Amino acid sequence: MSLLICSVYKTAKRADTYLYVNREEGLKRVPTALLERMEPLQHVMDMPWRADRDLARVRADVLRQALNEQGFFLQLPPAPDDETKEFLGRIQRRQRE
Repeated sequence: MSLLICSVYKTAKRADTYLYVNREEGLKRVPTALLERMEPLQHVMDMPWRADRDLARVRADVLRQALNEQGFFLQLPPAPDDETKEFLGRIQRRQRE
């Protein structure tokens, strides 16, 4: 099995949103509509994929499966917990007052 190198891209349009692709394939398997929504993309880094090491927000096996099956993995920011939602709601209410 050859070493898989992932290229990681981010978008300025949405915080904590990252696109992982196989460096050898690049962006060619990423749907055009997704690329257009994320433009402009900024290359963050290239990194070796390791089957024994999960990333901060994605398991290694999930990343590998997505890269194999669809050619990319889209990492979105985590959904806010109830405490964060309540806090944001209070801020929005104050801004309206």
